[in-house]
Amino acid sequence: MSTKQAVAPFWRAKSLEKMSASEWDSLCDGCARCCLVKLEDEDRGDIHFTDIGCSLLDGKTCRCRDYERRSQRVPDCVRLTPAAVRSLKWLPVTCAYRLVAEGKDLPEWHPLVTGSNDSVHEARISVRGRVFASEDDLAQERWPDRIVRWPNRTPRLKR
Repeated sequence: MSTKQAVAPFWRAKSLEKMSASEWDSLCDGCARCCLVKLEDEDRGDIHFTDIGCSLLDGKTCRCRDYERRSQRVPDCVRLTPAAVRSLKWLPVTCAYRLVAEGKDLPEWHPLVTGSNDSVHEARISVRGRVFASEDDLAQERWPDRIVRWPNRTPRLKR
């Protein structure tokens, strides 16, 4: 009688560079935290998240309204690559790309673990219901008033 060895999920077995395009895309949990406006303290280099969404962010679905053309429409939209993931200091602590790059496992609420795209919303990881305004709807001089800490924190999960 032969025993089957458990096969590790791709995010444990492969480096970011070795993932297929579909594996890479599936790492995104759909939280949209990276789509929030971030402000940099030019003197200290600190990055501060706001509760202001990118002009293309749909705050209800946590998806980009024009994903395919986002770079043309929002010139400072960052395309994540393995190299970018390793160099961007502002990726949220909950970001699966960041976690895998750091050799960590995916959290229990991640859609690849749960099998449900809603688990990221149910765990209150996503920005759903937490976006105050779009960057197009709020004057830039008011952006510092919208700095929040939750986008770079891991929430306590209810047991």
